[in-house]
Amino acid sequence: MKIEFVKMHGLGNDFVFIEDLGDELDLSAEQVERLCDRHFGIGADGVIVVKPADDASCDARMHYINADGTLAQMCGNGVRCFAKYLVDRRNVDPAAHSLCAQTLAGPREIGFEIDEAGCMTSATVDMGAPIIDPSLVPTRLEANARTDGGNPFVREALADSPWGAFRFTCVSMGNPHAVCFIDDFSALPGDLFLNADDRRLATLDLARVGAFFESNALWPEKTNVEFAVVSPDGRRIDMRVFERGCGETLACGTGACATAVAGALTDRAPRETDVALLGGTLHIRWSDSGHVFMTGPAAEAFRGTVDVP
Repeated sequence: MKIEFVKMHGLGNDFVFIEDLGDELDLSAEQVERLCDRHFGIGADGVIVVKPADDASCDARMHYINADGTLAQMCGNGVRCFAKYLVDRRNVDPAAHSLCAQTLAGPREIGFEIDEAGCMTSATVDMGAPIIDPSLVPTRLEANARTDGGNPFVREALADSPWGAFRFTCVSMGNPHAVCFIDDFSALPGDLFLNADDRRLATLDLARVGAFFESNALWPEKTNVEFAVVSPDGRRIDMRVFERGCGETLACGTGACATAVAGALTDRAPRETDVALLGGTLHIRWSDSGHVFMTGPAAEAFRGTVDVP
């Protein structure tokens, strides 16, 4: 069958968008993998199907499938692209400057800015409250700390690997994240870097260490894995991410939120900070209400028609 698609991205985290407002399309895992293949298909980190909302409070439903064909609860960069798709095609009135997206992680309120043509340029997404209860993240690591409000969470708990133990803080933003802050690269083994004499975040062999922890038994539903470095003033966090079901991506919205929350939980960063990813920077604010707000751009790359066997 022939399917019309739109290729979109948020800071290089890219998606194949397919409109299915009649709710008739049911892609198989194999079809999704083919679409996302960067050699034999369109190429993307995932497929987002635009479906009608079955929640009356929402404008449309975001059905997100990872590149490996597995269903995902939430995607921060994807939901900003989802908003742009709806606004630019006038499924939502641009003058409203807000919409609500239905996701498997629950409704997401989105405020957006537009240009003179009425097309969306950036969006601020209410990502909801982070989940830190280990059983709900979920992780088998045991809680070893409490917030000021008395809520237990996993704070820089040790997890073994072939390269030694790493310390992870566990947060869910509707999907699980394991965040590791690196303070001293020289303490890590040289074979974990592309060049043992040049040890820094950019040269970390994320493909190996990320894949090891993504599928580690400590995370029963697998996990997204973030390695991060915090600036001395805490106002910037540099981060790389190995996404569950995708591998390393240029950006991860939920990962940026989880990393910012982990930075605040471990007293490394304030509750409002910039998270710098390979594809660009997201502004993250963990508000006093408990909700996390993510601000960043979204862009359309191209449109086309594809044969899906």
